Amino acid sequence: MRLDDIDLSDIEGFWTLPMADREAAFATLRREDPIRFFAEADFGEYIPAGPGYWAVTRHADVVEASRHPEWFCSGEGTNIPDLPPEFREFFGSMISLDDPRHARLRRIVSAGFTPRMVQRLEAEVERTSAEILDHLADRGECDFVTEVAARLPLVIICEMMGIDPDLHDEVFHMSNIVLSQGDPEYIDEGTEPLAALLGAGAGLAEIMNRTADERRGGDGEDLTSVLVNAEVDGERLTPEELASFFVLLCVAGNETTRNAITWGLVELTANPEQRRRWLADIDGVTPGAVEEIVRMSSPVIHFRRTVTTDGVVLGDHEFSAGDKVVLWYNSANRDEAVFDDPDRFDVTRDPNPHIGFGGPGPHFCLGAHLARREISVLYRHLLSRYPDIHATAEPDRLRANFVNGVKHLPCAFSAA
Repeated sequence: MRLDDIDLSDIEGFWTLPMADREAAFATLRREDPIRFFAEADFGEYIPAGPGYWAVTRHADVVEASRHPEWFCSGEGTNIPDLPPEFREFFGSMISLDDPRHARLRRIVSAGFTPRMVQRLEAEVERTSAEILDHLADRGECDFVTEVAARLPLVIICEMMGIDPDLHDEVFHMSNIVLSQGDPEYIDEGTEPLAALLGAGAGLAEIMNRTADERRGGDGEDLTSVLVNAEVDGERLTPEELASFFVLLCVAGNETTRNAITWGLVELTANPEQRRRWLADIDGVTPGAVEEIVRMSSPVIHFRRTVTTDGVVLGDHEFSAGDKVVLWYNSANRDEAVFDDPDRFDVTRDPNPHIGFGGPGPHFCLGAHLARREISVLYRHLLSRYPDIHATAEPDRLRANFVNGVKHLPCAFSAA
């Protein structure tokens, strides 16, 4: 693709291209203009077109910007457009904050991830993975997204937070809306996408508020009980902070893990030699295979940062205060300067310095360990029980440039 034909703001055009064409375009950007300016899309009355942004596409530059939040801040927003103030009530999570407030929230939330909590979650991941695959035993085919990949992270997050099982499907539905970017499958006909997004955010916050009210003052072991009663350096989470943290978990911990799991099956189907290599040593290969799945899928495609002062230099480019800078993780994860044959799926790739959980710095994914564990356990069970499982059609991709989402993926396997 020619440089002048690339428009990263074109959701309907660029982001519906075949994956190979999309990645080829990013290769062109890395090679010819690794920090390139793009105009912003106009989303109408509520989100008019902004001043534009600089797309950072090389691994070294994405890592360098991530290491310096004092120059590339998150507090002005992590989405490309500047969202209206009413969005901050439900979507003003830690990822859109700078220190010291970010450090305060992360410190309190981290207090909930005790060794005992992590051990309990790992046992839950094992149990839930086995149950999900038990339901497939006599099937022979299914939609891998809705019946396998989406079930595990959803159940783990809801169990972790102590959400009533009767509300799990509601949480799943509203999480889809939050990250849909207006995809018509998740937005009712005639509904304004921004109204649907706000409604879903409010719905998730309400579920968290009700759950927190039930747990406040108790001694439960779920994360909500821990967080509503946790006090670190004399501070507690406010109800608003707890609700926005739950929304973040539903988005970051549910959507991203399920999409990594889904793209893993796409890659195994397209690369049978890698399947054979993994099957030959499931326990030994799984840790590296999980890292390769995350690299190739890059579940979160980008995050935005904002330059805090004039004269900041990244690569060969000098920025001005207020410039929007968008870090394209998918592009960095296929940088030829870092990865040999970067478009090749290799379950034994080593080293593999991908940034699928974000770059180094204060915003590195808090749930990276749990995500790795979920993917590892599910694939260990999956390949042991259904070694011939494979996709039978192309993935039905989400129409979006933020999450590398798959809505549906038909698959087939020999019944156990």
